[in-house]
Amino acid sequence: MNTVEAIGTIRNDDTFVDVPEDGYITPEEYTGWTKIWADEFEGTQINSSNWTHELGDHGWGNNELQNYTNSSENSYVSDGKLFIEAKKVGSGYTSARMITANKFDFVHGRVDIRAQLPKGQGVWPALWMLGANFFDIGWPQCGEIDIMEIVGHEPDNLHGTIHWDQNGHASFGGSTKLSDGDFSDEFHVFTIIWDNQDIEWYLDDVQYHNADVSPAALSEFHKNFFFIFNVAVGGNWPGSPDGSTVFPQQMIVDYIRVFQQ
Repeated sequence: MNTVEAIGTIRNDDTFVDVPEDGYITPEEYTGWTKIWADEFEGTQINSSNWTHELGDHGWGNNELQNYTNSSENSYVSDGKLFIEAKKVGSGYTSARMITANKFDFVHGRVDIRAQLPKGQGVWPALWMLGANFFDIGWPQCGEIDIMEIVGHEPDNLHGTIHWDQNGHASFGGSTKLSDGDFSDEFHVFTIIWDNQDIEWYLDDVQYHNADVSPAALSEFHKNFFFIFNVAVGGNWPGSPDGSTVFPQQMIVDYIRVFQQ
């Protein structure tokens, strides 16, 4: 009788998800730029020195359906990545929304975010920014920079947008589509390069949109901004989930890095 021996590993981690590393990646340094802030999502928990969870189920001005929680069911770190997970719970939905307000904000620079995105009717992931004076003057007076947004029924279509106050709400956006597959297939890097003249949007280091922010009417974009990461469910833009939507859905972030010249 032959005896075969093998060694196995039991991973005692209920949050572990085996995530392929496929996709685009950017360098940790650029000539002429200094990295001023980053989160590589190492360790076993979300870094509370960087992030605060916003909580609630009040629609966030967009008639969204989710309840944002700080539960590890909806946001956690595993194997060097941040997971934000939208779930269907009974007749409702839970997810997470994380902000760097009062912990990190900045004006002008390069931002790289490597992420793999969820999809499905009614799923709405975003990597974006609000002016640090939002809590004092509100929106849109504070300004908004959307580094990445997709709506889940168009999972190959990327949007980058600014919003500001010009006798009411004004916005200017651009978009690009993948030539093959969708943003849930592998990691991509979503980048803005922002200075006192322009904001440029890049997908995997290819520019697809530009906004001239030099006019005095766009002064919002020359003040400090903080980051927001979230996965919304439902809302005015994506509409509600339907029978085709599969839950849970995850946005997986490998890193965020901020550079200045």
